[in-house]
Amino acid sequence: MQRRQFLASSLAGSALSITRMANAQAASSRGREFYQIRRYSLYSGLQTGLTDRYISDALIPALTRRGMGPIGAFHLDFGPETPQTYVLIPGSSVEALATLDLELAKDSEFLKAADPFWSAPAAAPSFLRVEYSLLAAFEGWPKITPPPAAAARAKRIYQLRTYESPSYRDHVRKVEMFNNGEFEIFKAAGFNPVFFGDTIVGSRMPNLTYMLSVPDAAAMDAHWNSFRDNPDWKKLSSDQKYSFEPIVSNITNLVLSPLPSSQI
Repeated sequence: MQRRQFLASSLAGSALSITRMANAQAASSRGREFYQIRRYSLYSGLQTGLTDRYISDALIPALTRRGMGPIGAFHLDFGPETPQTYVLIPGSSVEALATLDLELAKDSEFLKAADPFWSAPAAAPSFLRVEYSLLAAFEGWPKITPPPAAAARAKRIYQLRTYESPSYRDHVRKVEMFNNGEFEIFKAAGFNPVFFGDTIVGSRMPNLTYMLSVPDAAAMDAHWNSFRDNPDWKKLSSDQKYSFEPIVSNITNLVLSPLPSSQI
């Protein structure tokens, strides 16, 4: 009985993954972007500088040559594990992002610039681990929106927030909340939203991830107070369609600062 239940559960999960990938491909035809988020876990010290140089001198130029961008590159300032570096890569299709490393391995200019990072010996590795996740942009926010040029030139911080839901039904409801008014509430509160993505492949699913930009920590706190006090948020969050049970079971909140090479 347990084996049959396990197989049924596995098949259901596989079918759901296939359906989500098919929906993602359909989204591509409607102009929505896809995102690959790379998380580099590092040792303090030499690894941080080596990774920064790899991103600025090899990875971002290679991605730019492939027509991808804007590319975001960030250090983790506040979060459960530091040091970590995050890279946000937009793509026009799932395939473009899923095969990216295979294509980069054919780029001689990239390989030359990346060699110190890519070929680091086991005795002195360039990173601890790298984790990738793949996301599809929300229908209501289909593309990356960097902060305005003047704001981008000023010192800024970024929040990367992930919402996990206890079920796929609740996850769909939370995505609906964003598409049904939450974007405008963020903007009214003073945030610069950067992207909103539904995770297609990654850990701790089902979940969604989004990024906000603010000038500093004081502004971040003030904007969140404005968000919570907004009457439109109070109305939306009390709608029985979304408040019938807790539709978010866990929130991961990271504070990032952009690398000098970041295009966001």
